[in-house]
Amino acid sequence: MPVSPSSSSSSAAALAGLALAILLASLGGSVANVGLPALAAAFRISFQQAQWVVLAYLLLITLASVNAGRLGDQLGRRRALLAGIALFCVASVGCGAATAFWALIAGRALQGVGAALMLALGMAFVADIAPREQVGRAMGLLGAISAVGTALGPSLGGALIAAFGWRAMFWLLPPLGALAFALVWRALPAERGPAVEHAGFDIAGSGWLALTLAAYALAVTLKLDHSRGHFGALNAVLLLVAAVGCAAFVRTESRAAAPMLNLVLLRDPALAAGLFCNALVSTVLMATLVVGPFHLARGLGLDAAGVGLAMSAGPLVAALSGVPAGRLVDRHGAEAMARAGLAGIGAGALALALLPSSLGLAGYLLPLALITAAYALFQAANNTQALTGAAARQRGLVSGLLNLSRNLGLISGASLMGAVFAAASGAADIAVAAPPQVAAGTRVAFGLAAALMLAALLASARARRKVVPC
Repeated sequence: MPVSPSSSSSSAAALAGLALAILLASLGGSVANVGLPALAAAFRISFQQAQWVVLAYLLLITLASVNAGRLGDQLGRRRALLAGIALFCVASVGCGAATAFWALIAGRALQGVGAALMLALGMAFVADIAPREQVGRAMGLLGAISAVGTALGPSLGGALIAAFGWRAMFWLLPPLGALAFALVWRALPAERGPAVEHAGFDIAGSGWLALTLAAYALAVTLKLDHSRGHFGALNAVLLLVAAVGCAAFVRTESRAAAPMLNLVLLRDPALAAGLFCNALVSTVLMATLVVGPFHLARGLGLDAAGVGLAMSAGPLVAALSGVPAGRLVDRHGAEAMARAGLAGIGAGALALALLPSSLGLAGYLLPLALITAAYALFQAANNTQALTGAAARQRGLVSGLLNLSRNLGLISGASLMGAVFAAASGAADIAVAAPPQVAAGTRVAFGLAAALMLAALLASARARRKVVPC
């Protein structure tokens, strides 16, 4: 049954606990990126091996997203959320204490499972604790908090590593997790019984989904030629495995007595379009994280400190835009604001593709600000539309699907945009490419990003025509 805090103060405390849980999940993903060189040196491994510190976290978030929502719907969202926070804290302690690389990877994987529970159930709770007319504002707040975590991770992680070593970036997380646990425990009252009747766990469906997502994620992240981003035979085999796994998953779910994913949900054109657009938006957002550092360093000649400051501008704008974006959603409606967000992201990407490099840093930061502000608007609107349109007992599952589509987009963007950028530059090694080569790669990559946003707008319009008769 929905959780209804008895007073405005308990509702505010509950929202604070959810926001802190979202912050932890976002911070856990971004704080480790800056530590990869230190980890490679500490464990005497290659940089490619060290990347699994990030990849393990992202993969397990992706794999656990749908199951996280279903677990909350079956066992009760409060119980599952508290379990996710506790698992994240324990895993963070394990990461900080790891003396072998495999132990660190195992800890990061468990962190990812806990983060999936926090992300999926944190959003699902908003529709319960916030008045319906303020759901968009609350979604905007959580989106802003997520952006703060993304922006804070690299700078905070770098400072901790410089002062105390790489273990400190993991020791930071458990105290914050303990505070989130206490807030959620105190402010969200216990459910009176499970959210839905226990129907058992869909082991076969979970297995096929895990195989599909793992094979897909590996196919688009493993590159045999790292400098040019080309795929090879192994990538093709993994994509084939993912396709077979996807077909088997759909077949299994259509026949299961208690499927983990109710495929009927995807027959809703509005929800299906929202998930599709969410994946495309995340793919485009990843372009700013993959292409941006090379454009700033090689194309504009900024030093490492300058690149770091410039890269923090996007998440900062998203953080500042979150609450205003939510108010716009509450005032003008989720559907219209979602389309406005898609149009804004597309306009910013097109500007990056067309504006000359002679405009310098301003020519990059202004379109980036438009992209990230529009991203905040789209996220608030799309999440609000998806969750308020779902039945209360299915909000955990829908929230998990939103996170799943987002993470699939991030994984795809990390590979797709990087490969397009490297290939379009024409450089043998993008790390030492000349400024004109970097500019060429940037134009093509963001031209593709603009095209993806056009596809998202068309999908959104098509879904609306199916729902609203002409």
